[in-house]
Amino acid sequence: MKVEIANKTSPNSDALQVKSTILAKAKKSIKRHWQLYLLVIPPVLYFLIFKYIPMLNSVIAFKDYSVVKGIWGSEWVGFKHFEMFFNNPQFWVLIKNTFYLSLYSLAVGFPIPIILALCLNEIKNGVFKKTVQLVTYAPYFISTVIIVSMLTLMFSPRLGIINQLFSLLNLESIDFLGMPGMFRDIYVWSDVWQHAGYSAIIYLAALSGVDPSQYEAARVDGATRLQKIIYIDIPSIMPVATIILILSVGNIMALGFEKVFLLQNPLNLSTSEVISTYVYKIGLLNANFSFATAVGLFNSVINLILLVVVNATSKKISKNGLW
Repeated sequence: MKVEIANKTSPNSDALQVKSTILAKAKKSIKRHWQLYLLVIPPVLYFLIFKYIPMLNSVIAFKDYSVVKGIWGSEWVGFKHFEMFFNNPQFWVLIKNTFYLSLYSLAVGFPIPIILALCLNEIKNGVFKKTVQLVTYAPYFISTVIIVSMLTLMFSPRLGIINQLFSLLNLESIDFLGMPGMFRDIYVWSDVWQHAGYSAIIYLAALSGVDPSQYEAARVDGATRLQKIIYIDIPSIMPVATIILILSVGNIMALGFEKVFLLQNPLNLSTSEVISTYVYKIGLLNANFSFATAVGLFNSVINLILLVVVNATSKKISKNGLW
């Protein structure tokens, strides 16, 4: 009987020993690397306070939020605000505008930094290479408000530089920012100009890790520059490019609010009104916080689904993924 009792209790004792071993290793690691753990505390607190704890308040998407009653005291209404959004006549317009602008940005903004990095990697002249990097990297540090101001000064129908040139050539001025068809082009290509240089740094870092012996072997075999790019450079940056693509697709519905809103005007509203600007106008300016939260939650769910699907597809095709 004693032997049977001992056998029955042995799994618990083994589990306790494993736990004690893990705790002992953790304590030893904390004592040895306490400086690193101290550095980790601020970002962890940041994400807990400003990211995870506020997620609990997303429950107001299912309530008629009242400032007097508070978040948890407000009346529960279920999917009322989601139904209001889905039945809104502008629903499909907002989805179409958001998807179209995001896909356009992704289709143009994703390959250009890769091409720029591959070109810079082939430049042997150090001064010219650094100059190009500086010119393409500098716009990233310009604020969105300044970028929009620059675009306004360029495309304004009266004071714009382009229309001033048109007037010198006796051509009629064009209100570029007032044309719905031009809004997406202006938004996307100005975004590429601003971010391409910064994004190319990531790919340049990946290219710097390529073994030089591969280039030497390719040179011995008589490979051209284009063949080196195709068979050495592109495969070396493919894992990084795959991760960036997955993250970009996962944020396809989270289109930046500031630039779209600042470029918006009553004339181009048919193509410039996206989910983020709609939430700001209807949800926040009208103090309909429950509706704004419902739309934002819907947006986040779509992004999560896209992220999971694209990650699974990438793992099947290229064996690369976020998890």
